[in-house]
This record gives sequence, structure tokens and C-alpha cells, in this order.
Amino acid sequence: MPSVLMSVQQQLIRVNNSKVFQFLVIAVIIISALLIGAKTHRISENALAILLMLDVGVTIFFTIELSIRFLADPQKKQFFKNGWNIFDTIIVIGSLIPSGGTGILLARLLRVFRVLRLVSMIPELRILINALLKAIPRMGYIALLMFVIFYIYAAMGSMFFNRINEVLWGDVSISMLTLFRVATFEDWTDVMYETMAVYPMSWIFYLTFIFLTAFIFLNMMVGTVLEVMGQEHELYRAELHGESPEGAEPASRAQIEKLEHELAEIKALLVAKSTTTDGLKEPR
Repeated sequence: MPSVLMSVQQQLIRVNNSKVFQFLVIAVIIISALLIGAKTHRISENALAILLMLDVGVTIFFTIELSIRFLADPQKKQFFKNGWNIFDTIIVIGSLIPSGGTGILLARLLRVFRVLRLVSMIPELRILINALLKAIPRMGYIALLMFVIFYIYAAMGSMFFNRINEVLWGDVSISMLTLFRVATFEDWTDVMYETMAVYPMSWIFYLTFIFLTAFIFLNMMVGTVLEVMGQEHELYRAELHGESPEGAEPASRAQIEKLEHELAEIKALLVAKSTTTDGLKEPR
């Protein structure tokens, strides 16, 4: 019986690792997204019935696919320690909620989020999301520093430009919104020329603010994301090649295969030697 279970698990592992199966899952996710979009249009009752049948088929397929992934995992206790597996499970279980009744809004929302399963299926997208999540704490400190700069400039703007345009510079909070408009380059020259009519040197205020926020801090955020993304790519490459991500002596996949081949040859020689020795002992 255990051998039968092992054979079934090996078959499931081959199915789960199959490129055809992975492309099929991606195709079904895209079809699911198209079904959600189609339901937002005005369609006939017959077309809506067909869409509902296809939606049921997609839900059944996702349930089977998640079951295959769970059963193919040799360490099932570790399966739900992976955040992406938890996300997929929540989406699949949520899709099983009937579309009618009190849970209709929750069911629709979870069906919309099925599109995000593309992230869990495509490694490159997972790298991007993981890099973004890991970069958020570092970006938080940059955002805090940006808030300090915004606050200082907003206080200065409110003090100097309040009597010029109270709508834009009435208080600190309004001034921060105006500075956000300036930082996004949304008609910021109109704001600058209005204050330059009273204070000709006020262009220094705007240019220094733009230099700090749009150039320095924005590039710092981009650099942080790129740094973390490079680390994620290195971890993914190490995982593919069987290397240690902890910085220990790396062992490439080619080296591992070479060692396995040498061990197989040694084992074959030992078996042949043992057979020859037994053959020589038999005449006695």
C-alpha cells in the first residue's frame, strides 16, 4: 500500500512540475479574469448562464489544481507555511462561496482576486512582489524623511504665501496638498508664477523643494527597490542551481549531479565486486 501511495505521489509531482500543467493553470486564470470582465457588460440571459457555467468550471479546476499541489508536496506540514500557498487557498475556498445570498459581495471580491493568482504561478512576478514587500520597511524611513521636508516647506509656504492665495496656502495641511501638486508637476508653474509676482525670488523655494522630493527622495526609493530586487533575483538563482542562500560554500546543480553519478558508479563497482567474490566462493 505505501508503494502505491508513493507511486501516486510521484505521478502528482510530475503533473505539478509539468510545463503543460503550469501553462494550463495560467490560461485558466486569464479565462477567469475575462469572465469577470464579461459579467460587467450588459449581456443576454443565455450568455450570462454560459458565463456562470464557465465560472463553476474554473472554480472546480482551481480546487483540483490546489489539491494536486498539496498532495504532491512531500512536506505537507510545510505547505501552509508558504505565504503564496495560503493566498491561493483563501482565494480557492472563497470561490466556493455561492454567488447568491448574503455572501454575494465577498464571493465577487474573491473571484476578482483570482487574477492575482498569476503572481503565485509566475516566478518573475513573485520576485517583484517579494521585493516590494521587503522594500516597504526601508521605504518607510524615506517616506518619513519626505514628510518632514514636506512639513517644513508647507509651514514656510503658509507663512510667506498665505496672503497671496489663501486657497493654496491657507494653513499647513492645505500647503502640503499644494506641495504634493508641485512635486507631481501638475501645473506647478502656475503656482510658482503667482507667488513670483509678489516675491520674485520665490522660485528658489520651488526648485529646492522639487530637487529634494522629485529627484533625491524618489531616486532613493527606486534604488531601495532595485537593491532588494537584486537580492531576490540572487536568492531565486541560488534556489534554481541548488546553491546555499546563507552564504555557505555553494554547490551547483551540475556538481550535485556529478557526485550522484560518481556514487552510482561506485555502487555499481561494489555490487559487481560482491558478485564476483560470491562466484569464486561457490566452488568450495
